[in-house]
Amino acid sequence: MKLNGRRESSNVEDRRGLSGGTKTGLGIGGVILIAVMTFLSGGDLSDVFTNVVQSGGLDIAQTTQSGVREFTAEEEELAKFSRQILAGTEDVWTKVFKSMGKKYVPPTLVLYTGSVSSACGNASSSVGPFYCSGDQKLYIDLSFFSQMKSQIGADGDFSYAYVIAHEVGHHVENLLGILGEAHSQMNKVDKKEANKISVRLELLADYYAGVWAHYDNKDYNSLEAGDIEEAIDCAEKIGDNYLQEKAQGYSQPESFTHGTSKQRMKWLNLGIQTGDMTKTTFGISEKDL
Repeated sequence: MKLNGRRESSNVEDRRGLSGGTKTGLGIGGVILIAVMTFLSGGDLSDVFTNVVQSGGLDIAQTTQSGVREFTAEEEELAKFSRQILAGTEDVWTKVFKSMGKKYVPPTLVLYTGSVSSACGNASSSVGPFYCSGDQKLYIDLSFFSQMKSQIGADGDFSYAYVIAHEVGHHVENLLGILGEAHSQMNKVDKKEANKISVRLELLADYYAGVWAHYDNKDYNSLEAGDIEEAIDCAEKIGDNYLQEKAQGYSQPESFTHGTSKQRMKWLNLGIQTGDMTKTTFGISEKDL
């Protein structure tokens, strides 16, 4: 992506190096598979925490961090990149919401290390990036990006931007009332049906990430050759079927909460190509997802 000269968002809380005691373990291989399968949580963290606790193989140890540590040049570059991407989402969604006769209220990005406290509960970095509708903040431990690269081979700046834009997509769902309505419906049905609603939420957040990219490129000519392919490749590798097969050798469609690789690639690319806010993953048949 071409980001030279782009502004950085001020809606950022940098809590890196300030995490308190947290239970850790799993090892990086186990962490990334759980994190990637659950990092697009849409603000409901109960299942995410359950996934981490019930994943097995936990080697629990108490770690404590205090004070502010020095960050590497790579970490600082990722932090700057994240602030620039967030600023880009602010610019795009402010214009899109205005065209819809609405006001966009941007979320806050929280950068943290190890563990963090949110209005949705306490979380360790093993849950991956997440959005909490309770405080309208998105939370990211920047080490997740290096784990994406090393554990599932999803790399490139636009892939990383997609992760952030997806979480902002959940914020857009929240502001439009979609997230709250979906969560309300999920509380009224059994787990299998709730998972189906979750899939629609996640695919819509993928679509909104694509919509952001569409208009960001239109306004700033930000996409370079290969960027779209990077993001589509990332979408493939975070499909429920792909990750479950990588983790356990087979997939369980009834447990899908984020969508298949094919679905995630489809909706992200559709958003990038069209930028059409009238499209939605709700109110359509499952075969059209």
